[in-house]
Amino acid sequence: MVLFFPIHQEIDCISGDGNILGRIKFDGSKDEYIFYPANESIVLSGLEGASIAERLAGLESGKYSISMQDDD
Repeated sequence: MVLFFPIHQEIDCISGDGNILGRIKFDGSKDEYIFYPANESIVLSGLEGASIAERLAGLESGKYSISMQDDD
């Protein structure tokens, strides 16, 4: 299980154990969402990888969105 928490135009990806796996960010130069691991030693389980891949696909298709922060 992976929990997804939006924060400042990014999504934190947190394992069921509470470990931060990384963040999903939108790369405007590539016009796509990308998962950035919290550190190089992170090894995702099959379920975690599948959950993150599904979230990325959902963001690309418009099924999910990342709320934009308004600092006004």
